[in-house]
Parts: sequence; C-alpha cells; structure tokens
Amino acid sequence: MLQKNGKSRITNKHKAIGIIFTALGILLFAYMVKKAGFAEIVSGIRRLGFAFLIIFALGGARQAIHAVCWVMCCEPPHRLSFIDAFKARLMGEALNIVPLGGLFSEPSKPLFIRDRIPLSVSIPALAIENVFYALSVALFISAGTIALLLSFPLPQSLRYVSIGALIAIVVIVPVGAVVIRKQVRFISGALAFAGNRGVARKKIEDLLPRLRTIEDRIYGFYERNHSRFFLILLIEMGFHLAGVMEAYITLLFVSHIVIPTLLAAFILESVNRLINVVFKFIPLRAGVDEGGTGTLAKILGFSTSTGVTLAIVRKARDICWTAVGVVLIVRRGISLRSAARQSEDLAEDLSAPITP
Repeated sequence: MLQKNGKSRITNKHKAIGIIFTALGILLFAYMVKKAGFAEIVSGIRRLGFAFLIIFALGGARQAIHAVCWVMCCEPPHRLSFIDAFKARLMGEALNIVPLGGLFSEPSKPLFIRDRIPLSVSIPALAIENVFYALSVALFISAGTIALLLSFPLPQSLRYVSIGALIAIVVIVPVGAVVIRKQVRFISGALAFAGNRGVARKKIEDLLPRLRTIEDRIYGFYERNHSRFFLILLIEMGFHLAGVMEAYITLLFVSHIVIPTLLAAFILESVNRLINVVFKFIPLRAGVDEGGTGTLAKILGFSTSTGVTLAIVRKARDICWTAVGVVLIVRRGISLRSAARQSEDLAEDLSAPITP
C-alpha cells in the first residue's frame, strides 16, 4: 500500500489553476456540444452502438503496447512482468481525471509497482519508454501535418500553425537524436548550470546525483541495445496505428453522409496526439479535443458534429479504462488523492541515495 509522506508540494495556487483550466475545459465542451447539435451527437453515438466495444478493445491494446515497451526497456537482472506494467499504466492513467492529474500520472506508475521492482530500475525504464514514445509521437505528428498540408486547402492561420509545428518537429527530432547518440547530459547539465548561478542551489544539488544516474541508465540502454532500438520504436508506432483504426471505425458508423478514408482518420488522429501533448494538464482534454477535432473535421469535409462525436467517443473510451484503473487502485486500498499525493514523493526518491 502507498503511504502518504510529507507535505504536498502542490500549493493551493497550483490547485486553483488546475480547477480553473478544468472549468474552462468543461465550458468549452458544453459550447462545442451546443454548436455541433446535441441531437446530432446522440444520433451518431446510437449509430456506433455496440461497435463501441471495438473502440474499447483498441484502447486497451494501446495501453498494452505501452506496457510491452516498458517491459522491453527494463534490463536484467531485474524483470518487469507485462501484467504489472499494464496494471500500473491503467492506475497511473486513472489519475488524469483529477485537476493537474497530468502532473501525477507518469510519476505514479513506478510507484504502483515499487513493491515488485526498485524505483532505481523502474523509473529509468519508464523514462526510456517515454523517449521512444516521444520520438514516435514526433514522427507521427509530422507525417500527419505533411498529409494535411498536401491534401486539403487550409485557412491561412491554420496553415501557418501547421508549418510552424512541422518546423519545430524537424528541428527537435534531429537534436534529440544527437543528444542521445553523443550522450549529452542535457537535463543535468542545464540544472547544474542554473544551480551554479544560485537558482534553487540546494534542491538542485540534492537532485543531480539521482538524475545523472537516470541519464546514465538511459544512455547505457542505448549503448547496449542498438538491435532493440528500432524494434521498440516500431512497437510504439503500433500505438498510433491502433488510434488511426479507432478513428476510422468510429467515423464509419458516425458519419452517415461523408464516407471516411484512412487518410482522414490518420490526420484526425495525428491532431489528436498533438492535442494530448499540449493539453495534458486538462483532465480528459475536456473541450479542447472537441474543439480541435470538430474544427478539423469540418476542414476534412465532415460535419462539425461528426468531429465532436468522434472526440466524445474517444473520451468515453478513456473514461471506461479510467474506471478500470480506479477499480485497481481501490482494490489495493488506495484513494485517488493519496495516489496523487504519493506521486509527489517521487521528488524525494530522486534525491535519496540509490539502493539496488
């Protein structure tokens, strides 16, 4: 069982900001539902019917893909089982339903299995998996942006935003590859630079030893697993492929006028990835997903209600899997609040001495 330890580092100001963004998201959600037409959305969901079970299954497959990659990033002599990784992912993702849940979600995953595998092993393994996932997201979003720019006429403002996002990715991906290949201590180096100039010197001094150890494990993994590198990246791309199939199947049932294509599903899913990255701090991306997907669906030739319905179906899938995660948390005798509080203690674990 996770025990609450120490005073929360999330202040009332942080909580207020989280609540404000959540409230704004809910208001935007209500506005988009009204704009798209409540009756149209309900009609689309009815047409989907029991096909939602396919969407639910694909959502589980996507979580399983992340769990497999996490397992593959854990090196001997320690071994992380798939079922432990899968359950930890579901429990961690369940925290996304609370304000600022995005801050707790990732750190909580190793904490849920700290009785099975040391944090000094599970944290670097998860960090490595996140690097692979981030790379796959960058490639997927860039491919979707290129497809959007080449296939559909866009408003000037959206075209500029798309080009800007593509340029940013084109710059970031090669820089990230160089950082890993050259084993540049980018994060610890930047923090050490700040600490040497008097910025949070004591906290940085406590954090640096553990952070450098994590960096060593990440770079060490790259050195020892060249052959596994592209395999893990390929498996991570399966996460996005399942998302495209999810969008395509949903559109097949929901869109009763325009026949969907895999290209349209691909573009919609790539934009959804971007929304998830940018607005992770808003629980379930309430409002922003409906707004972004509804607007893009209109550009792709669908109705706004079709795009909003697609976003709501994705949200329903997330809620169902979140419920599974909450059940797993409750069965372990943990509340959502204590799980979120416990994830804050990861900062203490990062500065504590490393034990095997």
